[in-house]
Amino acid sequence: MGLIAEFDIDCKALPLAGMAARVPEATLTLNLQFNHGNQPLFIVTVQNGSRSEIETAFTEAYDVEEWTLIGQAGETRRYQALPALSLEGQLGEHLDDLEGLEALATADAIIERIDVVPDGWRQTGWFADRDAFSTFSSFWQRNADFRLHRLTQDGESEPAGDGLTDRQHEALRTAYERGYFDIPRQASLEDVAAELDISPSSVSERLRRAQTQLIEETVATTWPPLPD
Repeated sequence: MGLIAEFDIDCKALPLAGMAARVPEATLTLNLQFNHGNQPLFIVTVQNGSRSEIETAFTEAYDVEEWTLIGQAGETRRYQALPALSLEGQLGEHLDDLEGLEALATADAIIERIDVVPDGWRQTGWFADRDAFSTFSSFWQRNADFRLHRLTQDGESEPAGDGLTDRQHEALRTAYERGYFDIPRQASLEDVAAELDISPSSVSERLRRAQTQLIEETVATTWPPLPD
């Protein structure tokens, strides 16, 4: 039986990590389109954040040659970006084993989601078996900082919210108990941050990612597709 894993790869040289650091209030989800020659196109779904700041970050990103807005629905926008660097140019100075990275493309795995964060990528993937997952995780443990958040068998049913990390669960529970979601609010972001002993920006990021995950698990599949 296969496995589903959610994990962080902390490597600031990964594509668009620098852009995520510039717009921390935005949520960036990356899809790689491998049917465009040697360099895959970046399809980036952006939620929240200032449009002007996001598009300035695209323009000034060292690893983006050019970009185009391809669709918008409410506060969600989708961009297509042409990478400015080859795989070697992007990661060659940061990874010792580029051949091993290229070999991961043939692993028995499907990376379903890539969230771009300032420190690298958070990924959710399907793996054929434990050996396939071990090959993937071992590579990143050798070459970067790899942190596993969730590992389950693909046949296990999970109620909504099981895709949240422990830190996201804690942030949501604390915000709820302190009255952050009340109308009117009974607690500020700073109050929740003090309770968790982390910065307000970290609380904001955890709450946004937790809410995005819950939306995707419950209602996002019913939304109409974005226009071309």
